[in-house]
Amino acid sequence: MKIVVLGGGISTERHVALVTATSVCRALRSLGHQAVFVDMFLGLEDHEGPLEAVFDAPDGLCGKVAIEKQAPDLAAVIASRKMKSPSRLGKNVLEVCALADCVFLGLHGADGEDGKIQATLDLLGVPYTGSGPLGSAMAMDKAVAKRIMESAGVRTPAWRELNYAAEDIPALAETLPVPCAVKVVDGGSSIGVALPETRGELRTALHELLRYGSRILVEEKIRGRELTVPVLDGRALSPIEIVPPEGTSFDYVAKYQSGAEGAQEICPARITEQERQLLGDAAVRLHEALGLAVYSRTDFILDAEGRAWCLEVNTLPGMTPNSLIPRAAAVEGMSYAQLCEKIVQLSLEKYRD
Repeated sequence: MKIVVLGGGISTERHVALVTATSVCRALRSLGHQAVFVDMFLGLEDHEGPLEAVFDAPDGLCGKVAIEKQAPDLAAVIASRKMKSPSRLGKNVLEVCALADCVFLGLHGADGEDGKIQATLDLLGVPYTGSGPLGSAMAMDKAVAKRIMESAGVRTPAWRELNYAAEDIPALAETLPVPCAVKVVDGGSSIGVALPETRGELRTALHELLRYGSRILVEEKIRGRELTVPVLDGRALSPIEIVPPEGTSFDYVAKYQSGAEGAQEICPARITEQERQLLGDAAVRLHEALGLAVYSRTDFILDAEGRAWCLEVNTLPGMTPNSLIPRAAAVEGMSYAQLCEKIVQLSLEKYRD
């Protein structure tokens, strides 16, 4: 098949989306597909010749990419683009997608997980992987997702939604409960998230979060073990326990760096069969309540009393070879390349149905 793997983009999760997309592209090419990587923001700026010829590029246009310790400098990315345009779609992105049998969405964050590119491809009549526009948008908006959790009977920490400005911070820092979790409603990869323990830390966090947006979620801080549960084809895979380095949280560095700075990811998780069933049932219930398709990954805290508290659901979770869903699939004997192809096959079945 001719497959465009969309990655990159212009969200704060750009680095992760570059590694996901190039990894998926190489895996699909290893199975004989004419897969090509396309940066959604930069597009095919350097491609010359007929557009159809891009599928014959010997390396699938996969360059050398890595997830850095710091979030990307988006201003520098914007300045580097040859096409000076307000469009968040690069040169020939939609045109090359229209030539493909399927578009694999290797995107993360804004424009990728929020339903915008899904709606665009729907209008073009181009098949793509994963969930549709509505489910993607609801899952991306943490406040909306919280409401769906509650209506579906999925336990989640107490929360409130706020829209604030800098002048509101002194009053909020004195009245919001601490400890707590504060998050921008549409963030990902632990960017735009803080876990203040004191009012001073809360005040600092509120100032920092304004960099990402004024609409936030303030959530009760639940202490316990961090777990995540992938769902594939309507079924929960093995839960994964995440153990951040001592004295830290599962932040951007812990998620994506190896060695002492990285988190320990234990799969299968060290939990009882009853806990595994509890987590799996909640993940599948939320997947269905949001109307998601093909695959997702839901994050939980398992407290000392064995209660599972749902934090959020990811419709386009990381898909590098070392990401969490590939780890869970490997437990069931599925290689990384087989998982990538399975996602394509399940996605195409949506359109045949």
